[in-house]
Amino acid sequence: MKLLMIAGLGNPGEEYDLTRHNAGADYVKLLCDKKSLALKKEKQINGSFAELTTEKYKLIFVIPSTYMNESGLSVAKSKKFFNLETDQILIAHDELDLPKSEIRLKESGGHGGHNGLRNIIDHLQGDNSFKRLRIGIGKPKNNIDMISYVLKKAPRKDREELMLKLHHYLDLGERIILDGWQKTVMKYHSSEEEERNES
Repeated sequence: MKLLMIAGLGNPGEEYDLTRHNAGADYVKLLCDKKSLALKKEKQINGSFAELTTEKYKLIFVIPSTYMNESGLSVAKSKKFFNLETDQILIAHDELDLPKSEIRLKESGGHGGHNGLRNIIDHLQGDNSFKRLRIGIGKPKNNIDMISYVLKKAPRKDREELMLKLHHYLDLGERIILDGWQKTVMKYHSSEEEERNES
């Protein structure tokens, strides 16, 4: 049976709900909601998880209960708990280097200054071969402090636009498993390109 874990990064607690930095966790919550799955807490992974199992594959959805800069603890424990290889993990995270609501897939690579990714790579002993779903939140304007920007909620219009985009990615896990990574990336990125050209 093919396995894939999708982990969504964010900060725990109501004060961080719907903030830009929690885009990854919001994506996983959206996935679970649309698939009628309930996330359950699991101490052994320092987070919550839900599973979707079919005859051909199993999808595991995880949200760490750690703060963003300690995300690696939960991801590394989840890898061991679910007996996964690093390339069977996809991390959904906010991305300052992408325009608001632009979403891109990436196979591996460095942390790009993202503290959550940096900590994950550290806890995986330098192994950066996990996949990523990069969720664009744009960069702050008018010299607004970066930390303040990511820890605040986006305007409602921006939030609604992002949620609309994320709805296109609700079958991402299934596509990766059944169609393969390269074919999935081509499908989604060509769709993004078409949308940009139309707008």
